[in-house]
Amino acid sequence: MKITFDRIDKDLRTRGRIFKILNKTFTDQRLRLFGQFKLRLPIHDSTVAFSEKWIPRKDGSKLRIGIFRSKNPRENIPGVLWLHGGGYALGFPEQIKNRAKQLIDASNCVVIAPDYRLSVEAPYPAAFEDSYTALLWMKDHAEELGIRDDQLMVGGDSAGGGLTAALSLYARDKGEVAIAFQMPLYPMLDDRMRSESARDNDAPIWNSQSNFNAWKLYLGELFGSQNVPPYAAPARAEDYRNLPPTVAFVGALEPFRDETIQYVENLRKADVPVYFDLYQGCYHAFDQVCPKAEVSQKAIKFLTSSFIYAVGHYFAEQITAAFNKS
Repeated sequence: MKITFDRIDKDLRTRGRIFKILNKTFTDQRLRLFGQFKLRLPIHDSTVAFSEKWIPRKDGSKLRIGIFRSKNPRENIPGVLWLHGGGYALGFPEQIKNRAKQLIDASNCVVIAPDYRLSVEAPYPAAFEDSYTALLWMKDHAEELGIRDDQLMVGGDSAGGGLTAALSLYARDKGEVAIAFQMPLYPMLDDRMRSESARDNDAPIWNSQSNFNAWKLYLGELFGSQNVPPYAAPARAEDYRNLPPTVAFVGALEPFRDETIQYVENLRKADVPVYFDLYQGCYHAFDQVCPKAEVSQKAIKFLTSSFIYAVGHYFAEQITAAFNKS
């Protein structure tokens, strides 16, 4: 799907051109190079506090998590696990600070952001396992965090959206933790790249070649196999029943457009409540690249209003809590 600049929303064009000049494609070499840099940036905000913890993995090593919360916290609030984007190869928890602030301003929630292992460090299932470890930790420490254990939510953008969908599948199948709501934004779901939007897409920020290179790194020896599990590439799932209510959005010009639309349709066919919007003239991560653009503000408002509705309407009691009450 070839993308000409006249198709891009006028408020997004300039930065789209700049990004395309600076980095037309994330090559394998660039992903490996940039993936080495995990920045631990200070968070300065008058309303949001940031702290970090190191929590244990099953193998005895430690996983760093960032914790965002209001400087005027309340009790019995939602807990949100937010998974950063970066094609599974790039990124760090501090980069979600703007998204965390949006959610905290909307509901006074606590946002947990794991520093999951990137594909340049270890391929699947490393990032997935780290994300699930953080989800279980959030559940087990709900009282300490001041969050409701019946209102644990998961969200993420791009690769983080893919991890969100994967965790929702795994949590349903495993039965150790209940997710009340999920927020996969322009999620990276399908390694097969067969759809119209995923083929020959040359849009700014993230294109088909970048996508191919990132999937190859993430899947490692599984890449190109017919046996890629849905916990690695959620578009391969066949059963969408009993997944959490969902909000998602995607740009109409980006590689993930079709797989996101298909994922949403699969959820709807399985009677899962879904809130979805498609934004014309938008490339990947437009709301982060140009957050002040009119279309970006519309998308952010759509997300936060859907999130506020979920806070008032969606709950998922933990199995252990149900057992203790019986």
